[in-house]
Amino acid sequence: MLSPIGVAMSQTLNAPNGAKPLTVSFSSGDGYVVGQLYLPEGYDYTKRYPAVAIGGSFNSVKEQMGGIYGAEMARRGIMALAIDYRNYGQSSGIMRQYEDADSKADDLLAALAYLKKRTDVSGTGLLGICSSAGSVLYAASKDPSVGAVATVAGSFFEPSITSMIYGADDGVAKKKEAGRKARERFEKTGELEFIPAYHYTDQAAANVGPMDYYMDPSRGGVPEWRNAMAVMSWANVLDFNSVEKASSVKSPTLIVHSDGSAFPDQARKVYDQLAGPKDLYWATGNHFDFYDQAPQVTDAADHVAEHFMATLK
Repeated sequence: MLSPIGVAMSQTLNAPNGAKPLTVSFSSGDGYVVGQLYLPEGYDYTKRYPAVAIGGSFNSVKEQMGGIYGAEMARRGIMALAIDYRNYGQSSGIMRQYEDADSKADDLLAALAYLKKRTDVSGTGLLGICSSAGSVLYAASKDPSVGAVATVAGSFFEPSITSMIYGADDGVAKKKEAGRKARERFEKTGELEFIPAYHYTDQAAANVGPMDYYMDPSRGGVPEWRNAMAVMSWANVLDFNSVEKASSVKSPTLIVHSDGSAFPDQARKVYDQLAGPKDLYWATGNHFDFYDQAPQVTDAADHVAEHFMATLK
């Protein structure tokens, strides 16, 4: 989720932006995950490469910012797997558009398991953009074998942020009640209730504010993406606390953030609480710039790739 942050326009990158990813699938939980695998430039099957699994923003699909960073990693010699979480995009799941932090963490770890089985991989790590910054912390806190972690423009949630956005206790309680009723309806009838994931003004949406990235078909409004959140997700969304996971993450971690990205104080807090080797790179640019604007993406990708090259050997 995002706070209402403006967008500075510049050269826009598009996934796959010249790269030709391979579509792969692998099991996760009781279903399967579909991803796009970006092979490093000059790929040689006899060599071994650092490899990372990538998750994108709240409600995103692999054809959005995940694919852009997948292509950028490949240009820098890193194998990258941008995934659709279960219940999104091409991945399995009957609870479409359903947010679940634990399920997302499991999908990321399943992606690493897939990469580890490849003979052309030297080490594996996780890259999370926006809310997936929290998802990679969840995953790394579950599995200390994660080789390295990086986040870009992370939306790091904790209770104080949730209350600020959704109206303190009363607003949070009403949304949780709506989610409970939607869950009951699904369990009785199999029918899902949806609200917009993003909207400029509709207060019923999960995220309200300047959402040009998602509304522009040349940017994030790609055909593969659906602007909807399952209402029964509310409890999971509102209880999402990625900040508290930081103290359990011992993998080498890089935080890339900026004053214009979501919740900069929480990014610093996450950095301070990380339990392993860590680095903080403070960039410039607004939150959505880091999704697809060339200056911010290039800068972030340079630092992220350097981090993974140093840690995934």
